[in-house]
Amino acid sequence: MKKILFSLAAVAALLGMVSCSTESVEVPVITDLGITANPVDCQVYNRGDSIYFHYRITGHEELGSYNLEIHNNFDHHTHGTQGQTCALDAKKEPQKNAFYYNQDFVIPRGNKDYDARQSIYIPANAQPGDYHFVIRATNLQGGQGIRAMAIKIK
Repeated sequence: MKKILFSLAAVAALLGMVSCSTESVEVPVITDLGITANPVDCQVYNRGDSIYFHYRITGHEELGSYNLEIHNNFDHHTHGTQGQTCALDAKKEPQKNAFYYNQDFVIPRGNKDYDARQSIYIPANAQPGDYHFVIRATNLQGGQGIRAMAIKIK
């Protein structure tokens, strides 16, 4: 019985040390300051065109990578980082041609500031409607910043 109590006390002490850690991880900031950012909330794109992505990623720690994701918002969900409310189409079910894009990009070593740019083609047969464009930026310490905006594909 003493061994069990001692083991439980040791585990509780270890958990206390872990939970009391005061270290915090800095997160990268995805910003439009000083640039012409794209896309922005409520922007409309046509099927068969490209989205020319441009945002600045900054941080106190060395940056590692960023991820771009575009997925449908046919159910009107949110990500909590959208700057403004956009007019939405009626809710609907995604079809097999609902547009989806998800790609990781490495930021060259040594950067604490980086202008990220990509061109993303929207297939001509993509299902039109409401979409989210989500940017995730990660530094080498594992901190992750996120920015999401609503866009529409016609």
